[in-house]
Amino acid sequence: MKSFLIIMLSMVLIDNLVLSRFLGICSFLGLTKNLKNAMGMSIAVIFVMLVATAVTYPIYWSILEPVNLGYLQTVVFILVIAAVVQVLEAIIRKTFPPLYEAMGIYLPLITTNCAILGVMLINIQESYGFGDAMISSLGAGVGYTLAMFLFTGVREKMEKADIPPFLEGLPSTLMAASIVSVSFMGFKGVIENLFG
Repeated sequence: MKSFLIIMLSMVLIDNLVLSRFLGICSFLGLTKNLKNAMGMSIAVIFVMLVATAVTYPIYWSILEPVNLGYLQTVVFILVIAAVVQVLEAIIRKTFPPLYEAMGIYLPLITTNCAILGVMLINIQESYGFGDAMISSLGAGVGYTLAMFLFTGVREKMEKADIPPFLEGLPSTLMAASIVSVSFMGFKGVIENLFG
């Protein structure tokens, strides 16, 4: 139980894919203008991370690794992620058309979202068991969601702020993202003191 908690807190706060490892930045910057889009993308990413982990884990450890084809992991993982995203896209198109329209190009881009592929590779690199890999993926998804929600709040505040004209748009967005990212560095010491 303690290892699950450490893995979960680590992926949410310390090794946050967006704010510490800088994976998944395209959707982080593109879909944080309003909470609805951020929430939809976050739910989709968590779902894809969990399903892709459940599928890729046995493929890697039962098929690729025993016959020394581990070097094909990236190609195989991308194919699995693409298949999961296609199913998710069809479900969202049928059940939530407004969300499908709001997500636009970002929904198919989940296929190449480096945060999802990154979690698959981290799970293999850390030699997690199946349960640990699922907790890692869930923690990564929750961390992604936390980053999206925090940055959506920051961007909504920035819309109302009096920003100098030369900083409007991308410069202020990138500076705000870096400040949010730096704020997560303090969690490393907290988690190490709790479980160290």
